[in-house]
Amino acid sequence: MARKPRPIAQPAEYLTPLFDAHTHLASTGAKTAEEVKELLDKAEAAGVVGVCTVGDGLAEAELAAEHATMDPRVWAAVAIHPTRAKELVYSDDVKARLAELAAQPRVVAVGETGLDWYWLEDMDNCANREEQEESLRWHAKLAQSVNKPLMIHNREADTDLLRVLADIEPVTTVILHCFSSPLAVAEEAIERGYVLSFAGNVTFKRNDELRAAAKLCPQDQILVETDAPYMTPEPFRGSRNSSGIIGHTARLLADVRGDAPEELAATVTANARRIYDIS
Repeated sequence: MARKPRPIAQPAEYLTPLFDAHTHLASTGAKTAEEVKELLDKAEAAGVVGVCTVGDGLAEAELAAEHATMDPRVWAAVAIHPTRAKELVYSDDVKARLAELAAQPRVVAVGETGLDWYWLEDMDNCANREEQEESLRWHAKLAQSVNKPLMIHNREADTDLLRVLADIEPVTTVILHCFSSPLAVAEEAIERGYVLSFAGNVTFKRNDELRAAAKLCPQDQILVETDAPYMTPEPFRGSRNSSGIIGHTARLLADVRGDAPEELAATVTANARRIYDIS
């Protein structure tokens, strides 16, 4: 018998303005304009003024771009996830289509691309190291060509990621999505001018080092995201994540940094609007 889907967590206490810098509307359950509106209405009731939705392959990238035309509160990022890099490196058609999508006005970033060494041995048909690096370099050139931020996924690949990013610069802005790396990596990334985007895992009890990175992050180099439906923050773990509970993560970040919650919300939202070049 099929398992019932986990319920979506209920919105957190109202905090505004908040911009969810990285979510997956399609994976959260939205396909149609009505479903997108329903999710965004619930998020807006919790103080969210906008989201950037992301796909992990070409089909979801196309859907993310489509979602961004359905609701004025939605923008999109497009790329092929590093674990699926084979889809990109062996297909000129995929590259051409992504280039078309990236040029669309409501597509505001190229991502998520990057390196993922965690799944190399455990995921069927996972792209190997060479394929992932080739894909990352291609996406970086695309970001340069459309003058949009490069949104990075990184899992257990810190040394190689920093090497490649140093080699491919300059890129307009590098966003380290769902930042999960050690404090030394945060320090190096901040020194390079990268933007650290914090998700629900910063609330996990074991992640003191992530909270130290959040405290260290300059005011203009920090974002907050859900990565919904993944990375559900404490105390909602066990439910599917959604933009409506991003306020819980934002409040924890504010506490860690010694900011008023409203001040932190205004800061990350202003950063998202500047980085994604949206009004």
